[in-house]
Amino acid sequence: MYNNAGVACKSPNSIVDLDLAVFDRVMNINVRGVMAGIKHASRVMIPRRSGTILCTSSITGLMGGLAQHTYSVSKFAVVGIVKSHAAELCKHGIRINCISPFAMPTPFVMDEMSRMYPDADDEKLVEIVYRAGTLAGANCEPNDIANAALYLASDDAKYVSGHNLVVDGGFTSFKNLMFPAPG
Repeated sequence: MYNNAGVACKSPNSIVDLDLAVFDRVMNINVRGVMAGIKHASRVMIPRRSGTILCTSSITGLMGGLAQHTYSVSKFAVVGIVKSHAAELCKHGIRINCISPFAMPTPFVMDEMSRMYPDADDEKLVEIVYRAGTLAGANCEPNDIANAALYLASDDAKYVSGHNLVVDGGFTSFKNLMFPAPG
């Protein structure tokens, strides 16, 4: 079973402007929806003593400041949900993992980007998304996430559970100090 649904919050970036009704709506979909999916999949998988559950988080659930607070918090929660449920489900032979992708020019991201850059056309928005990546010569594409999901669902990952597979070209692995070049 793959929990791959979610919504953006379309809210201001500052905590002082947080709309709690929007927060509740996003948490209801992005967090409660994941919990409901896991619950109902587990009800079928536990008696069978096998199964695989995948959930989509995001790099915004690993590092603060990459998205609005509401969305980030919901994606941080998904990682915790996977870790928490792995502790129980492993006793039943069920694996549960998540994937945290980098941004890619999907309709979801393009919609958010068009709000941030209302004067940019789609070609410019794609360029902005790809320029944000860190792995020279490569861009994160939907097939990269699909391949990660196929791996985690396959027998090749038979002993992988409670893992967050980060598909981000190394983006969350480091932070530069941004010192000026010497000389």
